[in-house]
Amino acid sequence: MNKKLIWLVAAKDIRGITSSAQVWLGLILLPLIFSVIFPLAFILLVKNVPITSPELIDLVNKVVYGLKDTESGEMIGSLPSMKHQIIFVVVNYLLGSIFLLIPTINAMMIALHSFVGEKEKRTMETLLFSPITVKELFIGKVLSAFIPSIIITWVSFFLFGIITVSLTYNMFGYFIFPNANWLILMLWVVPMITILTILVNVFVSARAKGFQEAQQLGGILILPIMGLFIGQATGFLVIKPIFLALIGVIILMLNFILLKMMTKYNDRNTLFEKQI
Repeated sequence: MNKKLIWLVAAKDIRGITSSAQVWLGLILLPLIFSVIFPLAFILLVKNVPITSPELIDLVNKVVYGLKDTESGEMIGSLPSMKHQIIFVVVNYLLGSIFLLIPTINAMMIALHSFVGEKEKRTMETLLFSPITVKELFIGKVLSAFIPSIIITWVSFFLFGIITVSLTYNMFGYFIFPNANWLILMLWVVPMITILTILVNVFVSARAKGFQEAQQLGGILILPIMGLFIGQATGFLVIKPIFLALIGVIILMLNFILLKMMTKYNDRNTLFEKQI
């Protein structure tokens, strides 16, 4: 396996992404909202406006109940005011799941831009007949989607942390972020779900006729994330570190299954017919 060729393919696709202002705008808009605008507005609002929402209070009570007999549940229950509890619960038990939309949507956009873009520009034939193996081509294109998605997600996490800590340290007297949930999410679940998104979109791009169709089909991965968020927002589901670790293991198994299924594409003729 020629690593130089793999990185050449990845670098070519990354340059194609960075050279498009429209693509870049789509990649940074969602992270900007979730990592900067929303936490800034939410924390300042809760700190400075009287809490009158029974839904927020009910959510906090459900999370505390779901964490009963745990150190986290006791700690949340011992916070001095409902404002402290709301900020702590939303930051550490609600925003994590919605944060998964950043790597999922960005990986989907980049992967589709890479695979379907080659199909629409009719340049995949040139790559297939170049002196590079199918495996090297595939790995290079996966890296071209994985690396920018992970970097953008981790930068968003860093910005989110700076804003959260700077706005809450004086209020709490200690760092409320990151907790175990966030660390497992960023170091384990995010890489796994990014790879899953890319692999799913490889299959989608092989069958889609154009970018819009592929985007609609690939967007199906967003539904479980939204279900996870709704489950938390309604108090029906309280995510604990062990649960996040298990989600990562399940996604890892799905990745292996997809890679196994994808071995049938390790043939130039098949790739040429499917026009991945």
